[in-house]
Amino acid sequence: MEIVCPAGTPTALRAAVKAGAHTVYCGFNDETNARNFPGLNFDRAEMRAGIAFAHDHGSKVLVAINTFPQAGSEEIWKRAVADAEACDADAVILADLGLLDYAARHHPGLRRHLSVQAAAANADVINFYAETFSVKRVVLPRVLSVPEIAAINSETDVETEVFVFGGLCVMAEGRCSLSSYATGLSPNMNGVCSPASHVQYQEEQGALNARLGGYLIHRVERDEPAPYPTLCKGCFSAGEKTGHLFEDPVSLNAERLIPQLQKAGVTALKIEGRQRSKSYVAQVVRNFRVAVDALESGQPMPEGMLARLSEGQAMTTGAYKKTWR
Repeated sequence: MEIVCPAGTPTALRAAVKAGAHTVYCGFNDETNARNFPGLNFDRAEMRAGIAFAHDHGSKVLVAINTFPQAGSEEIWKRAVADAEACDADAVILADLGLLDYAARHHPGLRRHLSVQAAAANADVINFYAETFSVKRVVLPRVLSVPEIAAINSETDVETEVFVFGGLCVMAEGRCSLSSYATGLSPNMNGVCSPASHVQYQEEQGALNARLGGYLIHRVERDEPAPYPTLCKGCFSAGEKTGHLFEDPVSLNAERLIPQLQKAGVTALKIEGRQRSKSYVAQVVRNFRVAVDALESGQPMPEGMLARLSEGQAMTTGAYKKTWR
């Protein structure tokens, strides 16, 4: 199976390629991609050079243009599609219907993948995208179990790509009204979920408080790991219960499920983390490459290699093993 790895910077791209990534995904440094954080992403010259480097080393590059164009600003997104093709990208990752239509009509030779932001979670809608816009691959939302993925693959010829490590979104992908409400910035429209500019930390009575947009999200003791304050992983009170009502502050790690995902017909394994360091990217890629290569050669897969890289040093298989509260 293909390993699809994140790169938030040119150095992270080179690190991922050198660590054995089959494919790297990245984005331009503007609101056209869903990781529009300061200091991340690529200008046009960096993208061209990064793609050339990857191709020289036998890897592919996918350009994420996966936010939704704002009315009156469509040219920014259209230019991103054209520039991705000019930079020799292997595919673009799109979510918006209008942009998919534009790319199919004006850049028919540019391979199109459907972003997880489109939240395509059944075979009917996936086949619609394939028939209407010639989409070749869909990134499945992180709300499906392995049997559900297998059922989808039995009803479509479109390649499927699934997340196996990193951040775990518990909403229908990108549809986070919580983050939009607290910060005024939409993950779909502005490319930011819980942006750092709206995060505040404050020590109080020996504990560390974390706020997002002025809302208290976490309070941890001095020796406890402090997760990044995303609202879906915040600690709330509801009725008589206080705790992580949506999702615990943990990371997705589905390395043990790779054989099952292969049997389910999955084409590619996706690692989340374009905001992570090049060292993190290299370690995760290297470990997953070892696991996939072992599976392909019939050898037992090594396990437990990634525990120290997870959020809060805790991991979950998420919806792959559904245990909704």
